[in-house]
Amino acid sequence: MLPPQPSPVSFEHLPDGLGIGVASPRLTWTLPAGTGRQVSYELELERRGGIRRTGRVDSAEQVLVPWPGDPLTSRERATVRVRVWTPDAASPSEWSTPADVEAGLLDAADWQAVPVGADWDEDPEGERRPARIRKNFRIHRPIARARLYVTAHGLYEVEINGHRVGDEALAPGWTVYPHRLRYRTHDVTTHLTEGPNTVGAWLGDGWYRGKYGFDGGTRNIYGTDQSLIAQLEVEYDDGTTHVVATDETWKAAPGPILTCGLYEGETFDARLHDPAWATPSAAGTGDWTPVRTGVRDPATLVAPLGPPVRCTEEIAPVEVTRTGDGRHLLDFGQNLVGRLRITVDGPVGTTLTLRHAEVLQDGELATRPLREATSVDTLILSGTGPLTWEPRFTLHGFRYAEITGWPGDLAAGQVTARVYHTDMRRTGWFECSDPLVNRLHENVVWSMRGNFVDLPTDCPQRDERLGWTGDIQVFAPTASFLFDCAGLLDSWLTDVGIEQLPDGTIPWYVPVIPGEPMWTPIHPGAAWGDVATLTPWTLFQRYGDLELLRRHYPMAKAWVELVERLAGPTRLWDTGVQLGDWLDPAAPPDDPAAGRTDRYLVATAYFAHSARHLALASAELGFDADAERYAALAAEAADAFRHRYVLPSAHLTSDSATAYAIALAFDLLTPEQRGPAADRLAEIVLADGARISTGFVGTPLICDALTDHGHLDVAYQLLLQTECPSWLYTVAMGATTIWERWDSLRPDGTLNPGGMTSFNHYALGAVADWLHRVVGGISAIAPGYRRLSFRPRPGGGISWARVRHDTPYGTAALSWELTATGMTADITVPEGCTATVELPGCAPLALGPGDHVLDTAEIGAAA
Repeated sequence: MLPPQPSPVSFEHLPDGLGIGVASPRLTWTLPAGTGRQVSYELELERRGGIRRTGRVDSAEQVLVPWPGDPLTSRERATVRVRVWTPDAASPSEWSTPADVEAGLLDAADWQAVPVGADWDEDPEGERRPARIRKNFRIHRPIARARLYVTAHGLYEVEINGHRVGDEALAPGWTVYPHRLRYRTHDVTTHLTEGPNTVGAWLGDGWYRGKYGFDGGTRNIYGTDQSLIAQLEVEYDDGTTHVVATDETWKAAPGPILTCGLYEGETFDARLHDPAWATPSAAGTGDWTPVRTGVRDPATLVAPLGPPVRCTEEIAPVEVTRTGDGRHLLDFGQNLVGRLRITVDGPVGTTLTLRHAEVLQDGELATRPLREATSVDTLILSGTGPLTWEPRFTLHGFRYAEITGWPGDLAAGQVTARVYHTDMRRTGWFECSDPLVNRLHENVVWSMRGNFVDLPTDCPQRDERLGWTGDIQVFAPTASFLFDCAGLLDSWLTDVGIEQLPDGTIPWYVPVIPGEPMWTPIHPGAAWGDVATLTPWTLFQRYGDLELLRRHYPMAKAWVELVERLAGPTRLWDTGVQLGDWLDPAAPPDDPAAGRTDRYLVATAYFAHSARHLALASAELGFDADAERYAALAAEAADAFRHRYVLPSAHLTSDSATAYAIALAFDLLTPEQRGPAADRLAEIVLADGARISTGFVGTPLICDALTDHGHLDVAYQLLLQTECPSWLYTVAMGATTIWERWDSLRPDGTLNPGGMTSFNHYALGAVADWLHRVVGGISAIAPGYRRLSFRPRPGGGISWARVRHDTPYGTAALSWELTATGMTADITVPEGCTATVELPGCAPLALGPGDHVLDTAEIGAAA
């Protein structure tokens, strides 16, 4: 009997291979259970009517394996299978289930479509009513296949013959549009019929021309047009083709969406909506006028690197309250990002107003934290019967919603919250014996979901929602454990490189939009700019993608060399604008950068840390001279740090928890200094009753700094504290996501008075990475988890924990429980991987692939 088959091949970091933008996509597969390891593989490609096999390739590689044939050409489709040989098998495995890959439009010359939109006068500085556009055409014979390649200036949803194409939201997402505009490929073969057909699109402003950003926002950041770019390619059964591309022959008309904005919400007048508008039966009806054509360089159209934004969950309200004046207040029990879907019937002209907020104040929606993001959706009924509706071109951050104008009583099932985010595959899970810690971890997951909406944002609810570089720099280790976010972050880092200034400065947030007076003009800042070096390294460690590291290497190098120039011969970065330990709980509400830690101490520490990681990346990429140079630079910066900021007692000039945490976690101290510095860090934490005293910089580091230097017990005290400020204080106050401030909601139930008071901000949830590695006990010790460490370090009264992670090679899992005689542990090592296990009081053990059950009472004490 042949061994079981490996998993189907996957392509790059994509959920499927349709419309891939890489001519030579790399291939990944996992081994069947019990395989142990792979010694050889064979790939089979079926393409252009023929089959080619590589023959047996002696290699253990199974993650991001190079494409085995000639590059794909535009539109070309191939089917790929793999089989493997293992050490003890006389024969290869069965072939994997076939997996299809199909190239998108890889050459700018492939595009015939031009941008088309409404050709009527608009006030570019005011709210503009979105258009719908359509095209009628005929299909002349049976179809073999049909593809729609589509994007927009603004947002779009496409229908063909009255049926929605795809299920993504806020397409095409947000990139640095002048340089990269994402298009998506859809298989629309089943949408078409012989004879007359109609393709149509809803359009919205989105990030392209909608009002976005601080202090009232800025309109038309990228342009004033609202346009569709679409190319429908039909291949008939005789091999001939028919192309329907956006051009001057399309028509436009005002749609039933009166206004739409990502901050403002959406207004929909059902009286103006013909559900058959995108069908042949609607031809000749309505006020359809010629379109205006625009210009787009097709070389800037790029295929996606990751999955789109979709609805991933629906949540019913847990409580509905009717107020005395007839409003309905809904509590969904979970702070989320999405929008409401309602089913309602009422007289013509009935107007329903839907408002949203994350928290209540005195029983009413607390909208002050939204600032100028009004987050109001409005529906005007047509009176023609029950209508199911949700907005198309907006999202809100909310737990509570208020509906005004509902006709009669609101019945169960008539209102649902639909959760939207980038549809990343979940890869990490954690739970333990402490229910408050479990809720904390769940809050981290929900904050990541709410803020990974096409790019990693800071918050999803107020007039901001930007790709802050510092937030994801500290959170990337947690993010890459919980979800497969490699494609999303690779795409966003590409935009970071585009937005990098010629001198190497990394912007505070990407894409860059106006941010006067604080954020524009752009200044280089530590921890935020270091996303250029640290986040590609994190992704390389978690996903084993060396080419990702290579692609972003020039950006990282330019950043470190900029800081080298700024620091000068002293190697001290002690000038310029720095945010320091942003949102230190001691900082005043109106000055989040005014924390307890010298901001230039932070800057110099990050200089050394980034230079060291650039040296590591250089070595991995084979740039030996660079590796030597940047390692020496890192050593010089660390030496400068010690001379300026470390006292003879090994205490620091900033006697703060963040200062010690960063010095210890970044390995900036001599061996003789580490013990006294760690003891002082523990003293500071305990002197404040184990309450948090760190901000964005110190919080991800402090538990590791304590754990790795003899104070695990203090790290657990910090984790399990429930008084403000602490992680579990927010849980005790009813949080279901991570807050921006430790006291976004104060102990007396009032809102923090600061202008930045978000209840959904993932940065301070970076502690979840420590939960996964230390409490749970799983960490990677080779890129992609090819080698793993299982080392749980229990404490704080936690008696059991379970952690699981779907690595690129398969599932790694550890479930441990304390017993009267020590600890038992159930361990799963992925096929093709090796592991070192170190249970409390025991010597390290080497384990191979498979499931293992260990008991410390049986395996012996540590040497």
